[in-house]
Order: sequence, then C-alpha cells, then structure tokens
Amino acid sequence: MNMQQMMIQAQKMQRELKKAQAELAEKEFKVTKGGAVTVIVLGSKEIKAVEIDKDAFDPDNKEMVEEMIAMAINEANQKIDEESEAINERITGQRGGFGF
Repeated sequence: MNMQQMMIQAQKMQRELKKAQAELAEKEFKVTKGGAVTVIVLGSKEIKAVEIDKDAFDPDNKEMVEEMIAMAINEANQKIDEESEAINERITGQRGGFGF
C-alpha cells in the first residue's frame, strides 16, 4: 500500500470514528440501583435525568440514596467508556484508536 492509499484509509477511519463517537454522544445509558434510583446519562457523559422512587425519600435513607446515585452514575460512565473503546477497536482494529 502506498502512502496516498494509507492516507485515504486513515482519513476514512477518522470520519467513521468521528461519526460513531457523535452517535455515542447522543445515546442514553440508563442504570437503576436498588430499585430506588435511576440515572440516565448521555454518551457525552452529560447527566440527562436522575429519578428517585418516592419511597426512598425517607430521611433515614439519605446516605443510601446518595450512594446509589453515585454508583449508578459511575456504572453508566463505565458503560460509556467500554462502548467508546469498542467503537475505537472496531473501526481502527486496535485498542485506543487514533485518539481523535
């Protein structure tokens, strides 16, 4: 493969990667913890919603609910990272992609 073909291939992979990352940014990741807390996080890692079951609003549950929220957000972010890595690997054929 000559240099020009390599550059064309690299540009194509870059376009595919950017498109896939843009689609990932809009995708919703929903995680529920303990049946009391649900978070929805976009692939861009923007928190779209936090839902707390009305039965969890007991003052005695405050710390538990806060912990469930943090756990749900962390799990959603982990799912986003895993999907992003899978996209990079699928398009570039290697872990970590090109770092675009």
